[in-house]
This record gives sequence, C-alpha cells and structure tokens, in this order.
Amino acid sequence: MTEKNRDFVPALGKSGSLDRYDAAIALMTREKRWRSDLVRLVDAQPGERIVDIGCGTGTLAIALKAAASANEIFGVDPDPAVLKIARAKAEAAGAKIDWFEAMGDELDAFEALRSCDKIVSSLVLHQCPMEVKEAIAAQMFRLLKPGGTLFIADYGEQRSLLMRMLFRQIQLLDGFEYTEPNARGCVPEVLEAAGFETVEEVKIIPTPTGSISIYRAKR
Repeated sequence: MTEKNRDFVPALGKSGSLDRYDAAIALMTREKRWRSDLVRLVDAQPGERIVDIGCGTGTLAIALKAAASANEIFGVDPDPAVLKIARAKAEAAGAKIDWFEAMGDELDAFEALRSCDKIVSSLVLHQCPMEVKEAIAAQMFRLLKPGGTLFIADYGEQRSLLMRMLFRQIQLLDGFEYTEPNARGCVPEVLEAAGFETVEEVKIIPTPTGSISIYRAKR
C-alpha cells in the first residue's frame, strides 16, 4: 500500500475545515506559546538540514527557516490540500522550503531527507494508531544522522482531571483509540523503543484542549 492510498486523520480531525485550520489551531492549542518554545529549543544553526514530519500548513517549517535562513528545511505531509496552503504561505514569506507529499513512516525512498541534523514533528502522533506511532518513530531514527536530535510537540500525558476533561475535545475529533495512548503518556516509551536515547519531556504547556508536551531525544 503506497502513501497515495493509505488513510490518515486529516487536519482538524475528520470533521475539520482547512480554511479554518490555522485559526483553530491558534485558538485551541495556545500555538504561539508552544511553537515559539519549540523553535527556541530546536535552536536552528546555519547549514543544518531539518525535516518537519507532518508539517501541515507549514507554520513551523517557515518559522525554522526564518530562524536560520541558510538551513535546508524539508516539510513532509500526506495531505496535498494542506501542502498547497503550506507552499502558498512559504512563497508569501519568501521562504525556500522543499515539500514532500508522503506518510511519515514511508520516507526512506527520499534521498534528500536522509542524514538530517534535526527532525521536528508537531501534533502528529496523537492522530495515529499505535503501530503507526511506532513506525513513524522508527523512521525518524533512520533519517537522523548519528548525534542528531528529535523534537516533538504533541499532546502528552494528561496529568490532571481538568486536562483529561479538556482533552476529550481532541479525542472526539481524532478518535479515542488513537489519542488515548498519548493521554496515558506513551510517547517516551515509543521513542525509546525506536532506539532514541536521552528522551526528555522538556516542557508541558496547558491549553484549552489538554496539555501539550515538548519532547527531545537523541539519535
């Protein structure tokens, strides 16, 4: 089965509308807070090759390019509709980014994505079944060069009753089966099973839809 015919949970879940995507993400997830934290933690250096897996409409990829314009930035997403938006946003921002339409666990065929310095991914794993979370983590490990760093921003363990209640909104959008492992704190275990070392949850940001965690791990 190729990336062209595999099913995936689209942006804003199964009932979302792309023309409202950026505004909804900003409102629902405190996007400015966690994205700025993520860009700061990535600390892009000139000449690095950075891959954004599940890049959506390109907001993070564009921010990373702005942080270090000499970098090679690659955005990957299986949804051609969001990539169309990403390309338009990047062109408007004057940001040269290479875009790839593909599932996050099927990137071995793309020579350009191999031996990257850093990988980022945001709001992706919670939308995936457990076996796909594991496959994406394994793909990330293969793409990174030895010593490379992975950064993930996603819904992590929901540690309080309030965060659990708020996270129900996401579970209704994206499905209980896919999202529940994240709510129980599966991400560090998934990354360690893929071979990553020094897996850290470096930031937890409460949002109107549950807490978002930023994870860092080394290849």
